[in-house]
Amino acid sequence: MLSQDKREFIEFMMSADVLRFGDFVTKSGRNTPYFVNTGNFKTGKQIATLAGFYAKLIKESIGGEFECMFGPAYKGIPLAASTAAALYNEYNIDKPYFFNRKEEKDHGEGGSLVGYKPRSGDRVIIIEDVITAGTALRETMPILYGAADVKINDMFISVNRCEYGKNPKKTTVMEVMEEFGINVHAIITVRDIREYLKENGSYDEILKKMDKYMEDYCVF
Repeated sequence: MLSQDKREFIEFMMSADVLRFGDFVTKSGRNTPYFVNTGNFKTGKQIATLAGFYAKLIKESIGGEFECMFGPAYKGIPLAASTAAALYNEYNIDKPYFFNRKEEKDHGEGGSLVGYKPRSGDRVIIIEDVITAGTALRETMPILYGAADVKINDMFISVNRCEYGKNPKKTTVMEVMEEFGINVHAIITVRDIREYLKENGSYDEILKKMDKYMEDYCVF
């Protein structure tokens, strides 16, 4: 049974044209019946709504047990900033955020990090849209560990596609958890999307394709 929060999030993504159904090809070359493009969130209302979902997930998962949040460039930047605002406005949890530049600045204050300067011992949470192959995270970790002796135990994403990564028996999220010791929390998973389609009752053809896709590429 799909929770009301998850149903609302799926419908929110569909209304913003972030979640679409049809025939698509992923970056990894897989044919998929659904596609998630968080780059289509582009209005103030949309980003505020999205941040509200992230803030609720953080509150329910770890409360305020962290020192700061990091948003990897580029999509993670507005996510971290808006989620920081939502945590404060909705739960009175006031935490700093920071993000990285793709290219290190050699003038002014210099460096590759903007915003809060992490300190040794800080518990940093990462705010990202999705994890596909884990490439972005593997690029991010040296940046964070290079800034200070921080602890990174939790990461928050919008959708867990549950697809296998390098190992066909493990999802990319599982690999991330094993490699870095990071708990990855997702607002929804591919299973939730499938359940929504089933409950809706008007996606029979897409549902068949979803089942085939999940059978071929997903690990649960």
